[in-house]
This record gives sequence, C-alpha cells and structure tokens, in this order.
Amino acid sequence: MQERIVLADPNIQGGTPVFAGTRVPVKNLFDYLAAGETLDSFLFDFPSVERAKALATLEMAKRALNANAHSV
Repeated sequence: MQERIVLADPNIQGGTPVFAGTRVPVKNLFDYLAAGETLDSFLFDFPSVERAKALATLEMAKRALNANAHSV
C-alpha cells in the first residue's frame, strides 16, 4: 500500500489539502516557493512535514501540469 502524501478531509482544516499526518496546508509550500523561499526554509518552519512528502508533492504538481502537454 502506498503512503498518502496529501489529504483533504473536511474534519482537518475544513477540507483544505494538507500534508498527510499534519495540519500543514500544501498551499503553504507553494506560497513559500513563490515568495522566493527555499524548500529548506519551509521544512525548518514546518518540521512536521517530511522532506520526501514535500518533494513528492512538487512532483505530483509537475505531473499534473504536464499531463496534457503536447510535444511540438
């Protein structure tokens, strides 16, 4: 069985997607990166988030964005 990376549960943060096993919204990671912060800075400020889960979340986002991309 594959470990959950992201969880959206109406009983946790009102259903906002969070890193599984935490109450940290995934959006926080993207906000940090968009503001020019590093992954290490995010992980320092949110120690309950495992590096592997943060990296897997970024990979999932990349795959989602490229899912319908067509080669030129």
